[in-house]
Amino acid sequence: MSSAPVKLAVGEDAPAFDLPTAGGGRVDLASLRGAPVLLWFYPAANTSLCTKQACDLRDNHQMFLDAGYRVIGVSPDPVAELDRFVAEQELPYTLASDESHEVMEAYGAWGEKNMYGRIVEGTIRSTFAIDAEGVLSFVKYRVGTPKHIALLQEKLGL
Repeated sequence: MSSAPVKLAVGEDAPAFDLPTAGGGRVDLASLRGAPVLLWFYPAANTSLCTKQACDLRDNHQMFLDAGYRVIGVSPDPVAELDRFVAEQELPYTLASDESHEVMEAYGAWGEKNMYGRIVEGTIRSTFAIDAEGVLSFVKYRVGTPKHIALLQEKLGL
């Protein structure tokens, strides 16, 4: 297994990224400057908890838009799987593919986790808010899916 993952903190510069997205585009941090970003990392499209989290964000997407946020979900899934997830769940925001998990590692969202009593290496469900200047304004590792939206409302003042 790898060494301990990076742990980012509020006030640090968000690590740069450039990833392919569902629908055939790309998304990179540099082009997002000037508006805040909600970046959330999840283990796998079309799995129960990830689908619930994605749909909660879908159902509350307007609240993020109203506050100026661009919502971007990142998983290790290939783009074709993300395309299917977007279509099946009618997701209105960007989903990006990090098959190499380099971006997840840079954010500390990849590492050892306990799955059903086994230690495995994989995506650590994590959420970050990045301000218009590219600085982290909110960092949460090991996000609890049922409380995700309430936590974001409280911490981001939505």
